[in-house]
Amino acid sequence: MKPLATLLLSCFSLGCFSLPASAASLEGRADVAAFVERAIRETGIPRADIEAALAAADTKPNIPAIFDRPATSRPWHQFRPNFVNDRQVEGGVTFWATHAQSLFHAATQYGVDEALIVAIIGMESGYGRNTGSFRVLDALATVAFDYPRRAEYFQNELIAFLQLAKEEGGDIKAFRGSYAGAMGWPQFMPSSFRKWAVDFDGDGHRDIWKNPTDVIGSVANYFQQHGWQKGADAVLPARVPSALGEKLAADKFNLHYTIAELRAMGVVVDAPIDGAVRAVVFPLETAPSVTEYWVGLQNFYTITRYNKSSLYAMAAVQLADRIREKRLASLVPAAGR
Repeated sequence: MKPLATLLLSCFSLGCFSLPASAASLEGRADVAAFVERAIRETGIPRADIEAALAAADTKPNIPAIFDRPATSRPWHQFRPNFVNDRQVEGGVTFWATHAQSLFHAATQYGVDEALIVAIIGMESGYGRNTGSFRVLDALATVAFDYPRRAEYFQNELIAFLQLAKEEGGDIKAFRGSYAGAMGWPQFMPSSFRKWAVDFDGDGHRDIWKNPTDVIGSVANYFQQHGWQKGADAVLPARVPSALGEKLAADKFNLHYTIAELRAMGVVVDAPIDGAVRAVVFPLETAPSVTEYWVGLQNFYTITRYNKSSLYAMAAVQLADRIREKRLASLVPAAGR
């Protein structure tokens, strides 16, 4: 699957977040019957409840078409402006000012940078503006049963969603999300919600749709659980011999080499950093036919656990930096009075 934020962006421009008029039922299908038996075994949810949920699902024929839409590999200089821009920065500063207490508590409890939490929420849903209008039940059921290439993953997510709805005590037909079933301000898939969403305000519910405090805590918890290192750099600029760049960039996100090993190969990292730190080299096409290289460290890798794209991870880092700078600048006059 393409990175979620990339898919979201293309869908906003193509208008694929409105519910289609046509829909199809799952009734009488052998694969659905087999799924019901599996779901009963794995969840303990009564048969009647699972069957009722699936009977209420309407598969949406335009969703597989969205998944099949050819991926457009955009270079960094085209990707970046969609996520790192004045609107996102201003929105992030406003969000931070509005939810400063929750962000401070999240940073204190989970050790995750406040600016990074804000940036992720901005990139995923525009600070809650764009969370998707599909019924999650319909989106998951469509891909689970009508898109064989991704059926296994989405059947797992559908099971997680059945459990989520039971645990949260909500109407299974009322949950809304993206065409891929990603939910709320942080765009969590159901399995991610069950593992990492938190009730950060202590009201007894994990609400990532309407409760910014829970959203903030859930994003922070996700990053802590995936290895975020408090106060550490995510990326560092590097110079890479041209003959070596393509080979090293093939590693994508994996931290296969130490800084010392990269330096021994000829990679130049001017920043003072322990040679034992593990890193990955990645390129950015900053202009047509112009490439610069960076090394990604543990926090870069952690961001790619949220969205498996080096472009997304770098955009998150840069957006967080700009939001932090603007936030600090806004506080200077008040501090000086």
